[in-house]
Amino acid sequence: MHDNMTTVATLRSLSAAFVKERDWRQFHGAKNLSMAIVSEAVELMEIFMWAGNAQEAADILKNKRSDVQDEVADIINAVLIFCDEFDIDLSSALKDKIAKNALKYPIEKAKGVNKKYNEL
Repeated sequence: MHDNMTTVATLRSLSAAFVKERDWRQFHGAKNLSMAIVSEAVELMEIFMWAGNAQEAADILKNKRSDVQDEVADIINAVLIFCDEFDIDLSSALKDKIAKNALKYPIEKAKGVNKKYNEL
């Protein structure tokens, strides 16, 4: 499977089948799944916690690429399970959010600037 040949629907189906086979849906309330997303994100952050600069972070990524990929996959899996459980169309949600962000961060004000929209 590769990104350029795999749909979000396919990924959702893989995650949903894994959950169904283990009868885990009973544990997948909004609170638990949102906590799982954050927990997995923290595990990704932990890998880079002591990187002092961009080069150190790049070195960690190179040396721990498998660990980074696992944590990214765990995050996406938790998001896909959340979307499946609460009938969220991930593609539509992402498209809509990017459109909202485009209004909050117009190119002429935000390009090359790392400030929050209310500080532009």
